[in-house]
Amino acid sequence: MKNLLLLILVLLLGACGFHLRGSAQLPFDTIYVQGGGNQLGPDLQRYLRYGTSVKVVQTQNEAQAVLHILGEGREKRILSLTGGGRVGEFELYYRLSFRLHDGKGAELMPAQQLELKRVLSFSDAQVLAKEQEEALLYREMQNDAVQQIIRRLSVLKK
Repeated sequence: MKNLLLLILVLLLGACGFHLRGSAQLPFDTIYVQGGGNQLGPDLQRYLRYGTSVKVVQTQNEAQAVLHILGEGREKRILSLTGGGRVGEFELYYRLSFRLHDGKGAELMPAQQLELKRVLSFSDAQVLAKEQEEALLYREMQNDAVQQIIRRLSVLKK
């Protein structure tokens, strides 16, 4: 009985079209990442090296495509106040703009902007923990932005 149930579950899972995402297929063989600050650039290069079939090169001249990180910014806004007039929640914003060109100036993807936001509850009694949580949320948004860039690059046509 258990074997029959297991077989049915496996067949249903296969029939629904489920499959692992695998590596992204990009329409170029080599890429150079220009800009990206202290952490974004290395994260993007690492994801391109190990999550795609593209070779990340060290100079712009040897690249078929140049991913230019135009800007990156963080913002923190008060979202709500408690009854005592203290901050109850913050809204964290992470913005990233980028473009893709072929190294000779021809644009492969025009300048685009990603904007991600998260809500951070706040408590005066846990200031240090909330600072660490804020840093973790920004790091998570940055990783999400890297994955969104890769997905946008993978839809380009050769």
